[in-house]
Amino acid sequence: MSNISSVIFKAYDIRGIVDVTLTTDAVRAIGQALAALALARQCDTIVCGRDGRLSGERFSTALIDGITAMGVNVVDIGMVTTPMVYFAAHHLETRCGVMVTGSHNPPQYNGLKMVIGGETLSGETIQSLRKCIERDDIHTAVTRGNILQYDIAPAYFDRIAADIHLARSLKIIVDAGNGVAGAFAPTLYRRLGCVVEPLFCDVDGSFPNHHPDPSHPDNLQILISRLKNGDAELGLAFDGDGDRLGVVTPYGNIIYPDRQLMLFATDLLERAPNATIIYDIKSTRLLAPWIRAHGGVPLMWKTGHSLIKAKMKETGALLAGEMSGHLFFGERWYGFDDGVYAGARLLEILSRHDNAATTLDALPNSLATPELTIPCTRENEQHEIVACLQREMRFPSAREVIHIDGVRVEYDDGFGLARASNTTPAIVLRFEADSQEVLIRIRNEFKTQILRVAPDISFPS
Repeated sequence: MSNISSVIFKAYDIRGIVDVTLTTDAVRAIGQALAALALARQCDTIVCGRDGRLSGERFSTALIDGITAMGVNVVDIGMVTTPMVYFAAHHLETRCGVMVTGSHNPPQYNGLKMVIGGETLSGETIQSLRKCIERDDIHTAVTRGNILQYDIAPAYFDRIAADIHLARSLKIIVDAGNGVAGAFAPTLYRRLGCVVEPLFCDVDGSFPNHHPDPSHPDNLQILISRLKNGDAELGLAFDGDGDRLGVVTPYGNIIYPDRQLMLFATDLLERAPNATIIYDIKSTRLLAPWIRAHGGVPLMWKTGHSLIKAKMKETGALLAGEMSGHLFFGERWYGFDDGVYAGARLLEILSRHDNAATTLDALPNSLATPELTIPCTRENEQHEIVACLQREMRFPSAREVIHIDGVRVEYDDGFGLARASNTTPAIVLRFEADSQEVLIRIRNEFKTQILRVAPDISFPS
């Protein structure tokens, strides 16, 4: 299938517009390439799941058809969260899992997240799938692989319930944004002893109420309103495939994942002093000193779930987190990102305190923007602009300029970041400062530098 769209092969997953760049034939061909890679890594069975998107069932069927055509077996676990696919690969000892998901992207998108031979695929390995397909050198097997239908939910719930113990019950609101986490999170949290008020927990791939992406405050406004007008202690929100966590207090305060990571780090370091804790380049500058103060070793790394997981394996880190809401637990869990499990760990910690909101709001905070985006007009334009910025941006007053993922500029009184998104054609910005005046100064410095190399783009106000 030499005419497959190259733009769907992203840095750490496959993502495209349904029936435009990502077609049924493309998914089938990718299934064949994944099966060939699995066989090369001495694996003969792949777990397959899908989220609640409208195109998910037919893409899953095509994926399974491609895999089994290569003689590789499939365990079809149906409609689940992405982390449940990762869990099934561990639980069933397949070391391979593929999830059909558009994650937090709009409804017209879908894609694949892939683990083969215990490796979450990214970078050149994903590009090797494209090259394999374009060469047309995939040869199907004489005998097709078998398909086994399997319900992973009972084992997943049992594993978490055996590990998580709440000191008291909490009343919470769960906002799934009509994503697939709504089919599982309320059940699990009730089993753990919580009183759960579901909000948009019916799975609907058209996402009729709000977009399932808790990293953007606009998507949390209904949850905030419910919390302010009710008696729940906490609000938990999830993205479309359940691998990211958003947290809101009854006062309407959003506890962004870099501050969540402070609480998780404090808890972990009581049991594992000197543990390495990884955080992505978008996270607050308050996080590293907090980790050090509690006896840990902070490590800043690139954004991207597969990149973080690879760095955890390399360093032996027991905990990691991204500003987008991906949280990774290597202690008591398997090291993959799971928003629903992260929510359970948070509930366990907060249940030991009399007031969950007070505990969360007491975490160190700084004046900061959420993730801001500059839309680009074509695929990969964001990478070209950020590469130009890395070469040409000049910040004379900066204390440090970090290039591990875009451009992060550290000042004595704040930081600014510009990096290329690997999931959408956009530049991602984030700013943090000691005061509003400083925040404006840093934003304006970035605006000047970015418009100098890309004068036609629209800088967010």
